[in-house]
Amino acid sequence: MVSLAAQGLCFDYPGPLRAVDGLDLSLAPGELVAVLGPNGSGKTTLLRLLAGLLAPTAGRIALDGRPLDSLGHRARACAVAVMPQHLPPNLDVRVEHFVLGGRYARISRWTGATPDDRKAVAQALADADVADLSTRRMSELSGGQQQRVLVARAVAQQTDVLLVDEPTTALDPEHQVAVFELLARLAARGCATLVVTHDLNLASQFATRLVLMDGGRRVAEGDVESVLRPDVLGPVYGERLHYGRLPDAGGAGGRPFVLPCRGPTGAPVDGPGS
Repeated sequence: MVSLAAQGLCFDYPGPLRAVDGLDLSLAPGELVAVLGPNGSGKTTLLRLLAGLLAPTAGRIALDGRPLDSLGHRARACAVAVMPQHLPPNLDVRVEHFVLGGRYARISRWTGATPDDRKAVAQALADADVADLSTRRMSELSGGQQQRVLVARAVAQQTDVLLVDEPTTALDPEHQVAVFELLARLAARGCATLVVTHDLNLASQFATRLVLMDGGRRVAEGDVESVLRPDVLGPVYGERLHYGRLPDAGGAGGRPFVLPCRGPTGAPVDGPGS
């Protein structure tokens, strides 16, 4: 099982604009870490740095103790899968071929896809609930269907590290939960999983650890109870939030939820019906 660690990570866009500022982060096998934060807080830039898609201005990233930038492109793709927010424009290929493309680093140039590759694709399509779309063209799908196919492509890579950027964008509630259930299953099997998300409530229900970013910095990190609190979220998101608790199996208060509301709420409200 592979772990991923970043130390003193910084990244500057031209301007200059510091998008990630001195951030330390670790990701271990079996974890589902949710990275939270408002727009422009550096979440996606962080994910792209961890994937090796951007070179840091300062700091280092290690994959199982080895510098990430010392790995070749194919070796990195065999270890780290990345699900971006958006598809390339004008993509017009069949779904099954697009998902198979996620295994490019494992497919021999001489022999092509093997039965194991086909099996991995079929399993990923089923896991993401898009098996019935396998012969459709990507250009024919809705935004939500395309999002689920992106999940399938990342899962088909069968890596030990999975980095996912906003996987529930454009999905209906049923599939939002299903995607996070899939990510949780992968983490439970030993995959080190990091998901960037704006959905505080799905993060609350599924993440083993939360990282809250603001202005390119990590401003809070810990379990759900220690991060989804008014004194932690208020300085980052403002006062227009409503706090409560989901019901658990016994009917008592379960994990916290946080909803946007029209005006400031002040103190949190207890109870599933609040």
